[in-house]
Amino acid sequence: MILSGREIRANLGDKIKIDPFDESRLNPNSYNLTLDESLRVYRNRELDMRVENLSDPLTIPPDGLLLEPQTLYLGRTVEHTETDGFVPMLEGRSSIGRLGLFVHITAGFGDVGFKGFWTLEIFCVQPIRIYAGVQICQIFYHTIEGEYDRYSSGKYQNNKGIQHSMLFKDFQK
Repeated sequence: MILSGREIRANLGDKIKIDPFDESRLNPNSYNLTLDESLRVYRNRELDMRVENLSDPLTIPPDGLLLEPQTLYLGRTVEHTETDGFVPMLEGRSSIGRLGLFVHITAGFGDVGFKGFWTLEIFCVQPIRIYAGVQICQIFYHTIEGEYDRYSSGKYQNNKGIQHSMLFKDFQK
């Protein structure tokens, strides 16, 4: 089951935290999150899963930033979220998708207990100018059945900003 907007509001401050929260962005069954001005781009064109792939920062200027196809941009939400008792999920907004802008490639699934900013995997099918502060995606919440363990991974929990892939840590075990 997906929580309604009313149910999201009813759980704010308890099982759902969204900071900052703006009532005008609450939808019938989701909440719109906004794009921060900070982005990151991988240094190397060829990426290797076994090593840490470093990235360089970019800042979206007030007059926007033109994104180019065939480049993966990592962004983040302005909002810091925390969820307990529900499974958070992230999807792009339809208005954003209709411009050929993807805000996540495969990582729209969150874990119960996640705390942090959402890192976005931004990719465009044609050049597009983006702006900081745009309502770029929406978070929605599924109920969870049965006993559960809270997410506690050292990779992405309590992040402070944009995080490039930490997959390389899986090869160090």
